[in-house]
Amino acid sequence: MPSPSVTDFEAHRSHLTAVAYRMLGNRAEAEDAVQETWLRYAQQRDEDIRDVRGWLTTVTARICLDQLNSARVRRNTYPGEWLPAFVVEPDADPADHAELADQVSIALLVVLERLTPEQRVAFVLHDAFAVPFDEVAAVLDSTPAAARQHASRARKAVAEGQVRHTAGLPEQRRLLSAFLAAAQDGDMRTLAAVLAPDVVAIGDGGGVVRAALRPVLGAEKVARFIIGLVTHRLAGATDLKVEPVVVNGSAALLMSGRNPDGSQLLVVAAITVDNGRITGVFNQQNPEKLVLS
Repeated sequence: MPSPSVTDFEAHRSHLTAVAYRMLGNRAEAEDAVQETWLRYAQQRDEDIRDVRGWLTTVTARICLDQLNSARVRRNTYPGEWLPAFVVEPDADPADHAELADQVSIALLVVLERLTPEQRVAFVLHDAFAVPFDEVAAVLDSTPAAARQHASRARKAVAEGQVRHTAGLPEQRRLLSAFLAAAQDGDMRTLAAVLAPDVVAIGDGGGVVRAALRPVLGAEKVARFIIGLVTHRLAGATDLKVEPVVVNGSAALLMSGRNPDGSQLLVVAAITVDNGRITGVFNQQNPEKLVLS
């Protein structure tokens, strides 16, 4: 009896990775989930699968749901704020980032992290990939009505909690440059002027690196926090290098060097921008969540 081919599977790999990444917020974990899907797919018979893409999507979603549930306790006991793993790419001309339109933004990933596993799976499958609720229910082992409710609650949470982010890369770069110059100069007034009144700054140190345990809210408080970070954390570093990068289509800064104790310093600060102001600053400092491409 014929078994599914690698070629058939590879035709759907990018789609499955996109599904898994939105659910897990970690590129490496998403790729592992897709690989597990392939192992299960390879054990099937061709005639047992009528809709290959649908079958693969369902299996990937179930694997991701299991991972989200197993990670729930770890996230509840995580020291401080939890940010998604950053995939850091070199900054480049817009033509070199034609694929960015298909990437999920940092702003969305951050709010997805706050959903329950069931809400996240339902939202991603239905709202992002148009999977019917009866199929979502099969993944969640629930009813279509329950699946619909999970998606509705997720949709509301996303609408209410997502940081505004509407600017293109050129405007993001311009504001990021002004942000960096003001922070390095210790110019709190100028720094606050490029921040939205309701800006939020979130740092993730994972208990490995010291970071704010709670979000910092408001232009004045965020400006003071950023200048303090530059003054106390970065000023004492040696071989400090600051370079523009891109994280999920957002302009960001990669700061690397050595701490006074000789350990590696590695910080990636990504921003979100709306209406000419920075609305969010997301500092990923946990080295386990930084993937430099």
